[in-house]
Amino acid sequence: MYRAINNLMVQPKDVSDVDDIGLSRDILKKIHEDAAKLNRSITIMHICGTHEYTIAKNGLRSLLPSNIRVISGPGCPVCVCPASDIDIAVELCKRDNVILTTFGDMMRVPSSNYSLLELKAQGAQVEVVYSPHDAVEMARQNPSKEIVFFAIGFETTAPLIAFEIAMKPPKNFSIICVYKLVPPAMDVILSIPHLNIDAFILPGHVCAIIGAKPFVHYASTYHSPMVISGFGVNDMLISIHGILQQILENRATVENTYTRVVKYEGNIKAQQFLSQVFQVKDSFWRGIGKIPQSGYELRKEYQEYDAVRKFGIKVESNPKMPPGCSCNEVLIGKIPPKACSLFGKSCTPQHPIGPCMVSHEGACKIAFTFKEL
Repeated sequence: MYRAINNLMVQPKDVSDVDDIGLSRDILKKIHEDAAKLNRSITIMHICGTHEYTIAKNGLRSLLPSNIRVISGPGCPVCVCPASDIDIAVELCKRDNVILTTFGDMMRVPSSNYSLLELKAQGAQVEVVYSPHDAVEMARQNPSKEIVFFAIGFETTAPLIAFEIAMKPPKNFSIICVYKLVPPAMDVILSIPHLNIDAFILPGHVCAIIGAKPFVHYASTYHSPMVISGFGVNDMLISIHGILQQILENRATVENTYTRVVKYEGNIKAQQFLSQVFQVKDSFWRGIGKIPQSGYELRKEYQEYDAVRKFGIKVESNPKMPPGCSCNEVLIGKIPPKACSLFGKSCTPQHPIGPCMVSHEGACKIAFTFKEL
């Protein structure tokens, strides 16, 4: 059921195995043994809100050796969405014939002036949907209305809308395209002085789409060990153990511990839809800035579904964080959420000031929820 590495069975094949307590103890023992051989501290960054949720909920940081630090990176697509992109949605909401559709996490993220939830309370037509297909169906059922879908996420969710657009949805359907691409963001993170990231745990859902190959260049260039991980407790521990093994052996490769889902080449069919519908462009990330070739836009043959072009929306770029908010430093792993002066005081899940306190994948909300204070 498991693949043996250094006498440790580390490759869970069944979902029921990923949280097996006995296996957890075995892996933790190996982690402590390997950490003792390092004679230095190392910092591992993950780029996934679900990874952070698993780590915080299960108190994994408290179980790790003192010289192993695991920090959260820009793994929350809602958190890195610039206020100016939300401003576009706000402007569209002011039009009587527009129904804006979005995922629930976007409703409370602050823009320059309003959140979508506040706008809905004022009478704007904003609806939460669970998939792009729901929005397409809404367009079919409401031919006299313009249905706009706020297309946000990483490579994980982008194929869903790519498929819908490739199938030629109704003419009254369009999207605000704010997808972000993970590998270019890692390049920026690795280039920031004084962050001193030693290794990465890679997001299993992103890798399920794009595979391991896009990360090989960064592992080699920066000599940074990387491990693709699933989302259970033992998935996380196995990945940490794999990173320690690479460091001890002076290797820096991309290893896949999530083979039950991820293939080296990724999901070819999903990639084909992405390539057909989108092209890569430079993109702004909230709290980080402009990252080259880190976003998607619709190709020319599909631009009729681009809501910004369709409605001629123009808003000013607003890269600033709310006053006193340190989400920009949290997103790059420079500080933990508790180091922000607003955390748990004026900024809480009930009254979020920064985007990291809004989403279920946001580092600040996770830290508040599980009392990593």
